[in-house]
Amino acid sequence: MGKFIYEGGPKVEIEDRALLHLQLVMSTKLRRGEPFAFTWREDQSVGGGRTTVWIHPGSALVFKFAGSRQPSISRAWTEALAFTANSPGGLHLVPEPAENALTGPAAEPVSV
Repeated sequence: MGKFIYEGGPKVEIEDRALLHLQLVMSTKLRRGEPFAFTWREDQSVGGGRTTVWIHPGSALVFKFAGSRQPSISRAWTEALAFTANSPGGLHLVPEPAENALTGPAAEPVSV
């Protein structure tokens, strides 16, 4: 399990492969100067609920991966995450679609 850390404060554990896909989407949006919200569900072990952070080009983000090898990248998953990032609700982790699935409305968020 890797970690996403925002501004030295909120952090969440996310599986390395999912974290890599989130990093790709966030990096693309930030290179374009596009701020967005990122929401994740908290594990019951830390009280449950949801956390949302506002990501902008000046945000201090850390993507800490547990493994030393880069996971494979799924174009379909990257596109599905980008779809959520461009929606009014902002970026949230969705399940990986089949590689040949068409990108459309995102599925329900998953717990990380």
